[in-house]
Amino acid sequence: MNIPNYIKNIIEKLENAGFEAYVVGGCVRDLLMNMIPKDWDVTTNARPEEILKILPDSKYENNFGTILMLIKNSQNKTEDVVEITTYRSEQGYSDRRHPDIVRFEDKLEKDLARRDFTVNAMALELKGKSEKLKIEDCKIIDLFGGEKDLKKKIVRAVGEPEDRFKEDGLRMMRAVRLACQLNFSIEPKTERSIIKIAGNIKFISNERIRDELIKILSSDKAYDGIIMLNKLKLLQYIIPELERGVGIDQNRHHIYTVFQHSVLSLKYTSSKDWRVRLASLLHDIAKPQTKKIINNIATFYNHDIVGAKIAKKIMARLKFANNDIEKTTILIKNHMFYYNVDEVTAASVRRLIARTGEENLKDLIDLRVADRLGSGVPKAKPYKLRHLEYMMKKVKFDAISVKMLKINGNDLMKILKIKPSPKIGAILDVLLSEVIDNQKLNNKEYLTQRCLELNKMDLNQIRTQAKEKIEDKKTEDDCELKKEFYVK
Repeated sequence: MNIPNYIKNIIEKLENAGFEAYVVGGCVRDLLMNMIPKDWDVTTNARPEEILKILPDSKYENNFGTILMLIKNSQNKTEDVVEITTYRSEQGYSDRRHPDIVRFEDKLEKDLARRDFTVNAMALELKGKSEKLKIEDCKIIDLFGGEKDLKKKIVRAVGEPEDRFKEDGLRMMRAVRLACQLNFSIEPKTERSIIKIAGNIKFISNERIRDELIKILSSDKAYDGIIMLNKLKLLQYIIPELERGVGIDQNRHHIYTVFQHSVLSLKYTSSKDWRVRLASLLHDIAKPQTKKIINNIATFYNHDIVGAKIAKKIMARLKFANNDIEKTTILIKNHMFYYNVDEVTAASVRRLIARTGEENLKDLIDLRVADRLGSGVPKAKPYKLRHLEYMMKKVKFDAISVKMLKINGNDLMKILKIKPSPKIGAILDVLLSEVIDNQKLNNKEYLTQRCLELNKMDLNQIRTQAKEKIEDKKTEDDCELKKEFYVK
C-alpha cells in the first residue's frame, strides 16, 4: 500500500520547517491490515498558527488544534480532507463529550495517550524519499500494543477503559462499530467498563448515535453489532422499544421470541442497504403491544401498521432524514403483504406497487425472505416470491398512480368547466381506484364519461365513494391476509 504523495508532501513541509509530523490513527491501522484508508490524519508538534503559515491553503475552524487541508482528487474530481492535528492532551469532560481543557503538547506520547483504542493509537514515521513509499519503509510508533491487538483481533481501550468512555460516551458505541467493521471482538476489561457506565450514552446527541448505528447496520456484522449493543446494556438507551420483545413468545409459526426473531431477520437480510436492514430489525417492533391470545393462540394483528408508526417515532427521535424514515416505514408497513400464486390477481399486485413504490419492491421481497428465514421455520417459499417478481414485471407499466391516468386535472377542469378545487383530486382518486382494478378502463373516453357522472355528486359523496373503494380492497386484502398471517 502506497502512502499518497499529498500526505508525504504535507509531512515533508512540516519537517522542513523544523517540526515533527506523523501519519496517525485509523489510517495506520488500515495500512497494517492491508486495507485502503478512508481518511488520512497527520499529527505534529507545530501549533495551529504555525501549520497555517506552512500550509496556507489549510483552514482552522475549531478550538481543538485540528487543521483541515482540502486535497483535490484529479481522478474523480472530488476533494479529500486531511486532518492535521497539533499534539494535545485533554482534561475534564463536564459535558461528557468535549474536553474542558485542551493543552497543546510537545511530545507525541501525550497525543497518543488521549486516543480511544489501541488499534487507533499508532503513528507512522515516514522514512526515505521514494516516489512510492510503502508502510514497510516506515517506522511504526506503537506505545499501547496496537499491533499486538490487531493480530489478536481485539478492540481494547487505551489506558483505563472507564476513563476513555467518560471522556466521550460515544466511544462505547464506537467500540461495537469497530468490532463489526473489522470482525474483531471487544477485550473483556473494555467490555466490563462499557456495561458499568452504559448509561452515559444518554448524554450523547441523537445525531452522533444515529451515525454510529448506520455504520453498524452497514457492516458485514450488523447482527453481531445489535447483539453486542444488547449484551453491553447500550441498546436499552438507543432503541428501548426493541428490547421489549425480549422474552415475548410467539407461537407454532415461530420458534423464537420476538427479539430473537427480529435480530435473526436482520442477520438473514441479503440487502446491503442499511435502511432495509433496519426495517428487518424493526418490522415486528409492535408485536409486544399488539399481542392477544385468541383461542389459546397468540395473535399480533395490525402489528405491521402499528410497527411502522413506532419505527417512525424511533427514527425521528434519532434524527434520521425524512426520506430514510419514509423508505424504512413503507417496508415495515407492507411486510405482511398477502401473496398466493393461485389467488392473487394483477390488480392486487398493482395495489401493492401503488402502496410501496416500484423502487421499494426488491427491498420488500428481501425483507419478506429475511422475515421467513428468521422465524426458525422453513417458510421462505421461493417459488411464490419468484412468481411475485414475474407479476410485478408483468404489470410494471400499468397505471398505479394518478399521473399515469389517461386524463389529468387540467383535462377535468376543461371537461367539467370548473376551477381548481379539492373536487378534482377526489374524482381522480375514484378514477384511479377503478383503473387499478381494471386497466382496460384507462382510456380517455371512459374516464371522460365517468368524471361527468362523478361531478354530479358533491365533494363529500365523491370522497366517500373513493374511501369505500379503498376500504373494500383493504378488507378483501385483509381477509386473504388472515388466511396465512393472522396467526403468526
